[in-house]
Formats: sequence, C-alpha cells, structure tokens
Amino acid sequence: MKKLVVAAIAALFLMACNGAEQKPQWEYLFNGHDLTGWTRAVGEADFAVVDGVIVGTARRGTPNAFLRTDKEYGDFILEFEFKVTGGLNSGVQIRSHQQGDGRRLVYGYQWEVDPQVRAWTGGIFDEARRGWLYPLTFNQPARAAFKGEGVWNSGRIEAIGNSIRGWLNGVPSCDLWCDMTAKGFIALQVHGSNMNEDGATASFRNIRILTEDLERWATPNHGEIHQINAINNTLSPMEEENGWELLWNGRNFEGWSDAQGWRIDNGMLIVEPVEDGEHLVTDHSFENFWLSVDFRVTSGASSGIFYLVDDEMNGLEYQLIDDRTNPNAVGKRTLGSLFDVKAAPANKTAAPDMRWNDFNTAWIKVTDNTIEHWLNGVKLFSIARNDVEWNESEGKIFLQHSGSGFYFRNIKIKELP
Repeated sequence: MKKLVVAAIAALFLMACNGAEQKPQWEYLFNGHDLTGWTRAVGEADFAVVDGVIVGTARRGTPNAFLRTDKEYGDFILEFEFKVTGGLNSGVQIRSHQQGDGRRLVYGYQWEVDPQVRAWTGGIFDEARRGWLYPLTFNQPARAAFKGEGVWNSGRIEAIGNSIRGWLNGVPSCDLWCDMTAKGFIALQVHGSNMNEDGATASFRNIRILTEDLERWATPNHGEIHQINAINNTLSPMEEENGWELLWNGRNFEGWSDAQGWRIDNGMLIVEPVEDGEHLVTDHSFENFWLSVDFRVTSGASSGIFYLVDDEMNGLEYQLIDDRTNPNAVGKRTLGSLFDVKAAPANKTAAPDMRWNDFNTAWIKVTDNTIEHWLNGVKLFSIARNDVEWNESEGKIFLQHSGSGFYFRNIKIKELP
C-alpha cells in the first residue's frame, strides 16, 4: 500500500511538472509601475503611468507620438489591453524602426486602433511607408468586435516569419503575408490628428510577449478570414493551399501574348503611351473563377480587364478609369462598372480606401449563375448571368491597351468548380 501511495504522489508530481512545462513563458513588457524599458520615439503627447496603466494624452495639432520598447523583437506573440477616449486614433507598432533625420520618423507595421465610424481596429496599417495593407473592408465581422470608447478591449498579434495575424477581442481581425521587415521595436501610438481635442487618451495595460516555442502556442490558421499577400507577384502557402495560381509571374510575358506596347519594370506591367499597342491576352481560357488584379491608374487614364473573351476579342469588361478627370467616366462606364451593362455604386471610392496615386485591387468572380465585381475588398455588385447578353461560358482574359498610363501587378486566378 505504501508503494502505491508513493507511486501516486510521484505521478502527480510528474503531471504537475509537465503541466508547468506546457504553460507559455510570457514576459511582461510593462511592469505596472514606471516606463522602464520604454522610450519616447517622437511626438509631443504625454505618456505617464496612472494606476498601473500606460496613458498617452494627445496634444492637439502635434505630430503622431510613439512610446517604443528599448528592445527589438522578430518573431513573437504579443497580447495587450487598450482603450481610447475622445475619438483618439491609436495603434500598436510592431517590427518598427525610427528614421535618423530631424523628424525622427517612426515607420513600420501598425495594428490599428480606430474608434471612428470606419471601424478598422485590428487591421494593419504600414505607418509612414505603404499605408493600408489590411483594411477591414476584407473582414466585416472584425469591424463589429470593437467594444467602443472608454472600454477595455483586448488585442493579440502573432508575427511569425512572413505571417502577421491579429485578433480583436478574440475575433480574427487580420491575416497578412509580408516580408518587408523581419525585426524591430514595439511602440504605442497616440495619433496627432487635429480631429482630436487636447486630453483625448490612449491607454494600455497587461502588455506581454512570448518569444519562445511559438509554433506550439500559435493559433492554427484554418483560413477563417481572407489573407492578403503583400509580397508582389508571389503566392503565399495559404494561397497555394486554397488553389490560387499566378496568372503573371512578374518577370516576363510567359503565359501571355500580344505584348506590343507593354513593358515590364520592377515587377509591374506598364502600358506604354503609344497608339499601336495591343491588348495583353492570356494563352489559356477560363470558365468559373476568382480573378484578382492590382492596378494603378494615372491621371485621366482608362483601361479595362476583359474576361470570357471570344476568338474575335469580344468579352465582358471590368472598367478601369480615372473617375475624377476622364470625361468618359459616366453612367455604366465608371471605375468598377461592367462596361455598358451594370454601373458601379456612385459612392464606391469612399469605403474601400481608394488610392488614386497607388495600387488598388480589382476582383472579378464568375460562376455559372452570377458575376461579381469587387474593389479593395468591397463587393460593388452581383449580377445574374441571365441578365448579361453574353453567351460565352468560357474565354480568355486580357488587359486593355488604350494608349494611356496604367500599371498592373499581382495578377492571380483561382479556378472554381
């Protein structure tokens, strides 16, 4: 009997030890008392510790302010709690850096805190660099996860290799694939917008980081939300797993024909401003598919993405045009419209974060029953195939050469059953 008791105690002790080994080894970045381990990077907002909380207080009309960690971090899992008042925009910088000139600019990935009507808290903004990388137009459920101002919310960021994923109050908020910055400091932002009155605050507490054994503690990625690949002209492992293919490889015209009037520069397909240019046409035909194309429009320019194209080069067109200055951009001929068939909504450039001087993303979905046009993650419309006077069930895809400046990249397709 004595041996059994000893054995049972030993087993319980072993289980307890194993249980201890199973717990993640968190490190708290904020000690709850002072700002040891943190340094003001830039800006004029006040940062102080109040009742065990880091509180950043905005000063109207001053630049964005950042409180950064003294250490830099590469791969990690970061958790924190935050709340904002006074409509203050904020965020948590990761893998970020500081410019050495007089402005001492902070740049890098930012997990956004956005209490405004847009509600993009939990998206990824590339501060002082590329702008929005993961706007929450791609993730409507996350827009509803923010609990509001003056209330504690929780954030989680898993940055492992090229993968940056986030959660807002337990709801998946972003899934970004990017390789621009592998390591940098973490920082808390107080936005310097003139929209905020003096005294608006951003508060943070329970800031902890995990840097060891990350594969064990990382959240499995089952593709609950759309992933954005910010590495140009590549496929992420998730995209490959989900059946996406590169329609253009970013280096040459393989898979395409009729390249007169086109050139390739720095991973971009560029329309030469010549009158005798040809439409760039795929070698293969497609039936049911998702098509994704990044495009950049120059002032006054027009082009189009044609699909279900027949042998006589006729097909349906996703209209690409500068709505601001091109006089032909009216009715069913505006950006995102199904040319001369279905007009895109008049307010389409408000919600999708349209960037006239940078790249945007057009999506086209074709099934047996419907056609959908999307812009920057927002569905512009869906139209029944029966309502379109075009009987081709499959066809090629081409990018229109109209003699005006256009840029294309990240051309991807996923064939559907």
